[in-house]
Amino acid sequence: MATSQRSRNRRSSSSRDRTPRHVEPVLDPTWQNPYAPAAHERHAHAAAVRRFAIRRRLPQTIIVGIVALGLIALVAMAWWFALLGLVVAALYAYDLRRVVTAYDQRGHTLAAQMREHFAVATNDTHRQRLATVLDRLAATFGVDDVTPLIVVDQGYNAALVPDASGYVLFVTSAVMEDFELIELEGVVAHCLARQRLGLLARESVASVVSMSSDARRTLASEGATFRADEVAAATIRYPLGLAGALRRCARQVVPAGSFFASPTYDQWRWIFFNVASDTPTSDLSSLDDVELRARALEEW
Repeated sequence: MATSQRSRNRRSSSSRDRTPRHVEPVLDPTWQNPYAPAAHERHAHAAAVRRFAIRRRLPQTIIVGIVALGLIALVAMAWWFALLGLVVAALYAYDLRRVVTAYDQRGHTLAAQMREHFAVATNDTHRQRLATVLDRLAATFGVDDVTPLIVVDQGYNAALVPDASGYVLFVTSAVMEDFELIELEGVVAHCLARQRLGLLARESVASVVSMSSDARRTLASEGATFRADEVAAATIRYPLGLAGALRRCARQVVPAGSFFASPTYDQWRWIFFNVASDTPTSDLSSLDDVELRARALEEW
């Protein structure tokens, strides 16, 4: 009898031990969503434009620095030489700050240049379709004052461009004619993701300032389209739509009369959804390659 009682007690104790125990959740206040645009990314992209502007004025900075130091060194001859040197340095510092600030605004001229270059499509159905997609996604991404514009071109591409009054979303008529709705959403989401990441300033400045192709690539942040794909796909929660759009771009051979086969495109390429429309073969070593970007999203 005692043996049976002990057996029941052991079974009862074992049953209690198997009861799930409540574990208090541990919250990490430092955790950040890797697919959300981070403040440090935006700051880094803004700083890139400022560094570029300062480097452009480096020869003048060196000359003014030498002159100012030389005047200060003559303080033994007369005190006002040192004062003059400090004044020269202060005036140049003010002017340099003005120039650096102006570079942030130079990219705003790109939208006007693109408006002049492209013919505007007149299809009301396509305009309404794009406006509907943009309104929904702009609210999701928290981007205001975006004007949609469909331009006549048979190349698959799009670009969100800073303007004096906000942004202009350029989408080619070929995209509106051939892309499925979910693919169009992926393209628009990618463009809005660039704004959230703070990429548009450096991309637009790279498009309007005279410089070499290598310098444009560096300023525009080569490989940043891959990161914008991540942010876009995570926000709309459907990476295959964006992947489908990239696949279409990868398969297309741009017509000879398209803007995306022209020298001007080479200057403006970094502002566009597909930065390599004029490249006939895929380069899987590049994070900007549309084939590579599509594969990455399909494996997500």
